[in-house]
Amino acid sequence: MTDRKAELAQNLARVEERISAACGAAGRRREEVTLIVVTKTYPASDVRLLHELGVRHVAENRDQDAAPKAAACADLDLTWHFVGQLQTNKVRSVASYAHEVQSVDRLKLVGSLSAAAARAGRELGCLIQVALDAESGERGERGGVAPDGVEELAAAVEEAPGLRLDGLMTVAPLAGPYAGRQRAAFDRLMELASRLRASRPAANMVSAGMSADLEDAVAAGATHVRIGTAVLGDRPRLG
Repeated sequence: MTDRKAELAQNLARVEERISAACGAAGRRREEVTLIVVTKTYPASDVRLLHELGVRHVAENRDQDAAPKAAACADLDLTWHFVGQLQTNKVRSVASYAHEVQSVDRLKLVGSLSAAAARAGRELGCLIQVALDAESGERGERGGVAPDGVEELAAAVEEAPGLRLDGLMTVAPLAGPYAGRQRAAFDRLMELASRLRASRPAANMVSAGMSADLEDAVAAGATHVRIGTAVLGDRPRLG
C-alpha cells in the first residue's frame, strides 16, 4: 500500500468511526447515512485510491476541475455530486458527468439543467440548496434559496424534463440567526425536508454536514454528509 493510500485509509477509518458513533448516539442505523467525499483541489489519482478503499460517492464544486477528473475516472463506478454554486454557462458540461446537482437555487438554473439533461439523454438528480441565512426572497452568500422559495423550486424541478427532485441541501450559515449554531440550522433544514416529503415522499435526501459538524448533521437526521478535509487532509492553497 502506498503512503498516500495508507493515509487515506486511516482518515477514512476515523471518519467512519465518527459517523458510526453519531448514528449510535442518535439511535440511527449506520446505513442510513451516506458518506460523500469532497475531492475538490485533489487529483484524479486520489479519487482512484478512494475508490479502491470503497468510496462510491464523490463531490466537486468547480466544473473546470470536476470535468477532467470525472473523465479520467469514467471507468469507475462512482456517483458524482456537484455541490458548488453553478453558473448557467457551465450547466451543459456538468450535466454530462454529474449524477446529482446539490446546488439548485433558482428557476433559471432549473431550466438550463433540464435542457442540458435532455440534450445529454440523462436524468439528473437535484437537491434544492436552502440558504438559512437568507432574508425572505434573497439568497445567502454561499448560494441557496430562502426557505420560503423551496416550494416554487421544488415544483419547477418536478415538472422539468430530465430532472428528478431528490431533496434538500444546506451549508451551515456563517451569518444570521444560525451562525455558530449548526445543530439548530440542521434541525431547521429537517423541518423543511419533512414538509417537502409530506407531498413528495421520494424527495427524501437531506445533504448536510461537513468535516467539522458531521455529528450535528447526523443527529438532526441528515441522509448524506459531505466530508473533504477529514478524509483528504488540509487543502492546498489555490493560486
